[in-house]
Amino acid sequence: MAVSRHATITGVGSSLPPRLVPNTWFEARIDTTDEWIRTPFPATAVWVQDKLELSCPAFDVNAACAGFSYGLAAATAFVEAGMADTILLIGAEVFSRILDFTDRQTCVLFGDGAGATVIQASERPGIEGTVLGADGTAAEILLVPAGGSREPSSPQTLAASRHHVQMPNGREVFKRAVTEMAAACREVLEKNGHAPEDVDLLIPHQANARIMVAVAERLGIPIERAVVDVAEVGNTSAASIPIALDRAYRAGRIKEGDLVLFTSFGAGLTWGATAMRWTMPGIAT
Repeated sequence: MAVSRHATITGVGSSLPPRLVPNTWFEARIDTTDEWIRTPFPATAVWVQDKLELSCPAFDVNAACAGFSYGLAAATAFVEAGMADTILLIGAEVFSRILDFTDRQTCVLFGDGAGATVIQASERPGIEGTVLGADGTAAEILLVPAGGSREPSSPQTLAASRHHVQMPNGREVFKRAVTEMAAACREVLEKNGHAPEDVDLLIPHQANARIMVAVAERLGIPIERAVVDVAEVGNTSAASIPIALDRAYRAGRIKEGDLVLFTSFGAGLTWGATAMRWTMPGIAT
């Protein structure tokens, strides 16, 4: 007898500060107006929805460079639960807007770009599973410190360049990226009955070449079976995997039936890995 699974709300909560401060309080103290004080919304997804002339739910996923892994997990769950038949998952970044071009540790790494995938319901097995992870205790080693509610924008934060990407401990980022991506890959492969040697193509987040080589080595996957295009594209954060996937597919590197392994790591810290059996026909080159 099949067992059905359902979801429901089993708890709610909220918290408000005891003191209400109106915008007029700020108007009397700083050079601003009621109209200027606002929260930056709506989500980017609804602007894209409008441009594409769609009529469907739209929302953002914020998991930094691991955003594609988290988005793919959510899209898979929506489709498998019957909540959607077709989902457009987009990763898009404009890192040039938040880089300090005097900081050699960060400005040389990142690029702008966008990648998209369509996830649909299918009778054939495709996405086999995803493993996700996060560690908020290490959030300070890779972040944009200011600009949100935790540290609102001010003349002081602007003068201190706290609206730019900061990576005060690059060695620790490297270590955690390699460790977490390799572990997530092993876990998702084992959960779905695969070994690293079964992988036809590894598509890692394009953080930097050294990280990708180290992950492949830990898994025992030859680097020739990995997509490494960071030298041409840069680290495009959540866009890097869909961009690398599209480029690899168009280059004829993926054929129907291949076992493809995605893995990512980003600020948060956040990470993930997805195993899938490719179901699209390959492209002849």
